[in-house]
Amino acid sequence: MTNPEFRAYKDKISALMEEILQGSAAIEKAGAVVAEAITKDQLIHVIGPGGHSSMAAEEVLWRAGGLAPVNAILDAGFNLIHGAKRSNIVERTPGYAIGVLDAYRVGRVPGEVIIIVNAYGVNAMCIDVALEAKRRGMISIGITSRSFADSLPADHPARHPSRKSLYQEVDHFLDCRLPLGDAVVEIEGAGEKTGPTSTFCNAFTINLLMIEAVKRLAQAGVTPPLWRSANMPGGDAANRALEEKYFPRVRHLA
Repeated sequence: MTNPEFRAYKDKISALMEEILQGSAAIEKAGAVVAEAITKDQLIHVIGPGGHSSMAAEEVLWRAGGLAPVNAILDAGFNLIHGAKRSNIVERTPGYAIGVLDAYRVGRVPGEVIIIVNAYGVNAMCIDVALEAKRRGMISIGITSRSFADSLPADHPARHPSRKSLYQEVDHFLDCRLPLGDAVVEIEGAGEKTGPTSTFCNAFTINLLMIEAVKRLAQAGVTPPLWRSANMPGGDAANRALEEKYFPRVRHLA
């Protein structure tokens, strides 16, 4: 018999994925934008500004079945490996994001695409990335939860000074459906819920976006530049041409 807490967690994650699929039209539209940028030989910048959100950028970097021209922005300031509380402080620091975009040479080509992933969608860094992308003439895709952002008080210390939310500031909004509080499993006597959901929500949504982009490329007669697992027979040889092309352009590939 399945552990009831395990079953409750699985059921909630499955239900959230079904909710995310309700936004398929928006995901398909954004997928077309990603595909068009790749046909122009542009990089797709991906940033998860703040703590665990950065895992979404890692999810699509050098990934088996993933697109090669993905420039993951993995800044040390908001990466948990350099300190969890430090990451929380940095993601709430107005202006920090601008230097990060400069360091990664983002927005130097008009119309470049940037994907901003933050399930909460309220901190200073994710809003600054969206606003700066707009100033640089970029096309922004935001993966975040509208219901969470709308539920958070305007004066919460996590919010950007403008009190804006990510979903309001991007060109294409993909709702990852994060529930308020993130964790969803109740255990008697625990005090707080357990079983977080944000990483599932972010990863599922961004992978749907990539799947749609791959489909659009194939339908247009363009061979999608996809990585093969390096652990598969022939994987290293299959990836060599893509490595040669993108190692000089994508910082975290080499």
